[in-house]
Amino acid sequence: MVSRQKIMVVDDDANIAELISLYLTKECFDTLIVFDGEKALKEFDSYQPNLVLLDLMLPGMDGYQICRAIRQKSSVPIIMLSAKGEIFDKVLGLELGADDYMVKPFDSKELVARVKAVLRRYQTEKPAEQKPAGKYVEYPDLIVNQTNYSVLYKGKNIDMPPKELELLYFLASSPNQVFTREQLLDHIWGYEYIGDSRTVDVHIKRLREKIKDNASWSLATVWGIGYKFSVKQP
Repeated sequence: MVSRQKIMVVDDDANIAELISLYLTKECFDTLIVFDGEKALKEFDSYQPNLVLLDLMLPGMDGYQICRAIRQKSSVPIIMLSAKGEIFDKVLGLELGADDYMVKPFDSKELVARVKAVLRRYQTEKPAEQKPAGKYVEYPDLIVNQTNYSVLYKGKNIDMPPKELELLYFLASSPNQVFTREQLLDHIWGYEYIGDSRTVDVHIKRLREKIKDNASWSLATVWGIGYKFSVKQP
């Protein structure tokens, strides 16, 4: 028997949380509702969800703090839920490691579709983790392995959420090729993703914070177009 995928719903509004849980249960997900931030972190370790639906406005720890804490120990997908629809709030959520951001009120069908899309992208990477070898790119001080989902930078393993690693691998696999933000959105997030090109900028920024440019390669901005993994010719 195939086990159900588990979704942890973190929202202090009981009505909204129960409604979300009902929608997901109808789609054969197992759900756990948590109403505050500190309990969410405790339940995360014991429940081990496949995805977290995280409200921003919570008593005690807010959603941003919870997202940051989860990202320090796990790459499990996080979809933020908020009544705040400003670009600043969305960008901050993505910078902290969220995989998607939905503004309340939202349509139940869209919520379920996004949950499935995020899980689909994340789960396709899991079987490959068992393989001893596979697809990787290697440069001085950098090895990006898409098979076991690891990044080795200057001899140290760099913890990286799935979408960041996927973006880095895609760019590094085509050195010196320029990609527009729209092309990167299509290749990495897929046509189902409902967002804008700012998502790419946020992920590039996070990559640059973790991996500094090397003398022989760099994550380069091509102004007015997009990005490329620039490699100096010998």
